[in-house]
Amino acid sequence: MTAISLGASPARREQLTRRIRLLVVATITYNVIEAVIALTVGATASSSALIGFGLDSVIEVSSAAAVAWQFSARDHAVREAREQRTLRIISLSFFALALYVTVDSVRPLIGTGEADHSLPGIVLAALSLAIMPFLSAAQRKAGRELGSATAVADSKQTLLCTYLSAVLLIGLLANWLAGWTWADPLAALVIATIALKEGRDAWQGKGCCATPPASIPSGAKAGTDRYGCAAGCDCC
Repeated sequence: MTAISLGASPARREQLTRRIRLLVVATITYNVIEAVIALTVGATASSSALIGFGLDSVIEVSSAAAVAWQFSARDHAVREAREQRTLRIISLSFFALALYVTVDSVRPLIGTGEADHSLPGIVLAALSLAIMPFLSAAQRKAGRELGSATAVADSKQTLLCTYLSAVLLIGLLANWLAGWTWADPLAALVIATIALKEGRDAWQGKGCCATPPASIPSGAKAGTDRYGCAAGCDCC
């Protein structure tokens, strides 16, 4: 499904497009740094949670890169033509993340491998928990107004990274303060379930429509609601 913005003027569309490009660049930059730190610290501490978090950052980079490719086109029609392919890439990123988190969570639950304490990992998780919600909210807001399903889907990927940051932080703190090695993998399984749902929604093209205009043209397509939003749209 290709989302079509009903309310934004061409000038406003270009402004929103530039904003999304900047947000995508910021997301990619931060996640590259995050991935390098998490993978390095995770290997040092033998922490499957930190390594999984680092790999999640790599997946987030691939998702953001797909959106960057879509919005690199100057022509609005070309960007819309790339929408479906970009949604597929984002969807597969969600599925890959869910698969890895599930496998990586089962290992400590069955007693194979326990992580050492990691203060740098705790700092990284707390920092990501503070930064990611703002990036996600800003991109989601711009994506909604523009009517871009891919921008909204990528913002959900970033939001999922926020959840993972919280899970990682709780797990590392529980391991450090109470010795509860099972806390992180159990919560991560919940995150994997959420990732599967978001991946399915992205694959089906659900997740965005345009900001509701003051009135819907009389020729609006059948199957839309009073705002002109398609069935399954969750951001009007």
